[in-house]
Amino acid sequence: MHRFLLTPRWWGINVFVALSIPFCLFMGTWQLGRFEDRVGSHREATAERPADRAAEPLDSLLPVDTETSGRLASTAGEYGRQLLVPERTLDGAPGFYVLTLLRTDSGKTVPVVRGWLPGQADPAKAPAPPTGRVEVTGALQASENSGTKGVHAQGGLPEGQLGVIGAATLVNLVQDPLYDAWLTVQSPADGMTPVPAKAPNNTGLDLKAFQNLGYTGEWFVFVVFVLFMWFRLYRREVETLRDAEAGLLATTDAAGADAGTAGSDPDGAAPAPATAPPAR
Repeated sequence: MHRFLLTPRWWGINVFVALSIPFCLFMGTWQLGRFEDRVGSHREATAERPADRAAEPLDSLLPVDTETSGRLASTAGEYGRQLLVPERTLDGAPGFYVLTLLRTDSGKTVPVVRGWLPGQADPAKAPAPPTGRVEVTGALQASENSGTKGVHAQGGLPEGQLGVIGAATLVNLVQDPLYDAWLTVQSPADGMTPVPAKAPNNTGLDLKAFQNLGYTGEWFVFVVFVLFMWFRLYRREVETLRDAEAGLLATTDAAGADAGTAGSDPDGAAPAPATAPPAR
């Protein structure tokens, strides 16, 4: 009865199932691994606070990666131009960052977020930076881009405001070379609120992480679907063969033939053809 499994049609079905199931399992496991990696990196990023480690020289922590992001970096120099970064929320409250460019002793400039203030961005609210040579310690952060969550990337900001904190947006405002990073002071003065360090890119439990988890479920559902369809086809094939062996299919065909001869003469003679009327 199961010889039909060796027919070319079923060879194709079986090969497709044999290849689809391992592929779906592999892709589901890979997506699950991506989700677990994001969860692990998120735990590491949130568990390790900037104060847990001593500050290190800024240059020794560059370039910014998942290990150095959020670490305390120290540098020294003189503050220069001050900018405001509008539309930045903190604990659900609207406000703005006070960003001051620090020209370090090395000659390169690094943006320093000295703190956060509530309300609309107003230069009169922002305290002036210290004068003279200063030593600055802050949490190291990677440069933002237009896709970074919370940035104002639409443009059209007033003079003295900055939407995206990064070297690409500051290159036209600063003559000195720029660090591809920025610092956020964790102990600001003048009544400002410290801006907490953000988790490194692609390490948080964001939409991408839960997309990985959703894709995991989809691949495993595909495995169940493939098995279900194979079993359905197999059962239908077996039932068809059993009906044929029991003569049910022949009976059905005979019944159909009898229905087709309905309307013929009871004695078995075919009905006489209609004759044309006599010509006149």
